Amino acid sequence: MSRPGAALLTAPLLLFLLATFVAPIGAFLWRGVTDTEVAPVLPRTVAALAAWDGTATPGEEAFAALVADLRAARAGNPTGLARAAARLNADRPGFRGLLPTTARRVAAPFEGPARDAVLAASGEWADPEAWGAIRHAAGPLSAFHLLAALDLRRDATGSVAPVPEDQRIFRAVLARSLWISLLVTGCCLLLGWPLAWLIATARGWPATLLLAAVMLPFWISLVVRTAAWMVLLQREGLVNAALAAMGLIEAPLPLMLNRFAVVLAMVHILLPFMVLPLVAAFRALDPFLPRAAASLGAAPWWAFLRVTLPLCLPGIGAGCLLVFIQALGFYVTPALLGGPNDQMLAWFVGFYATRSVNWGLAAALSILLLAAVGLCVALYGRLAGFRRSGAA
Repeated sequence: MSRPGAALLTAPLLLFLLATFVAPIGAFLWRGVTDTEVAPVLPRTVAALAAWDGTATPGEEAFAALVADLRAARAGNPTGLARAAARLNADRPGFRGLLPTTARRVAAPFEGPARDAVLAASGEWADPEAWGAIRHAAGPLSAFHLLAALDLRRDATGSVAPVPEDQRIFRAVLARSLWISLLVTGCCLLLGWPLAWLIATARGWPATLLLAAVMLPFWISLVVRTAAWMVLLQREGLVNAALAAMGLIEAPLPLMLNRFAVVLAMVHILLPFMVLPLVAAFRALDPFLPRAAASLGAAPWWAFLRVTLPLCLPGIGAGCLLVFIQALGFYVTPALLGGPNDQMLAWFVGFYATRSVNWGLAAALSILLLAAVGLCVALYGRLAGFRRSGAA
């Protein structure tokens, strides 16, 4: 078939994927690098602050522009004023009440400088940081949400600095997510290696039965499997009941709402994704190579390190990559089985998207998660590339 004909056959599928997958995700991620709530409501103020150095309170021009913008927004766009206040409140707490209060107090005509009227409405306008928050939200492109996802912020002068220590959260959450994903990947590798070897070396119906047992969890919903672990691990669950019946414990063990439950359930769910690539690698392994190494005097452990392990590295890398990437984006299992200190980055994406309706920060956290996954894939590709070059 010619190339134009093949392109026409695949065009409907590509358009479908573009319309239902790529475009919605791209539109969501775009929110993480845009800032469009403040500039349409305070256009004169944003323009007046464009040349401001941020070292001191701006001049009379900025105060007059703020008064004009607040009067116009209060009269014709109160909803936009509320959205702008919510956006500025994310940068500087207190703006949710400061902006509408100031708009109400300067709505009536007054005599004298606009600076005096605004400062009379609220003394917070004497702080350059308040004006800096408006300038940072000028848009249309902004790094505000991405900086917030890294526990960073800009001060009034535009310099990037860490947020106060009691407000830092996302770096710790990212580190926790990476650590849990690495721990789950390591456990899956340790448990999956002997199981995959057993499946690969078995013959006849035992091999089929073992492979079917590995594939069986794919037929059951992720939520159902997580709920099953809740039944097993809760204080009055089957595990505690069995241990109490055998006289091994006197009081129920805290097996749920902790890191142990999260890792245990994630290993159970993701183990097949480690086993299947390992089975394929083991079945492609020539069984005579370890024997040849042994016949040349190599000890079993040396033959494993020098012969078996290098030949199985593609399967190990593929299994670890599959498990790690999926573990990094887990949401349901930590949410149901983990405690407050066991939630991963995906939980915070869901929280800011559905509960606090902060789509910008949710998108920025998604970009951070996507960047971590992309880095892992690039690292794997780099290592695989070196391996291919060495083999060549």
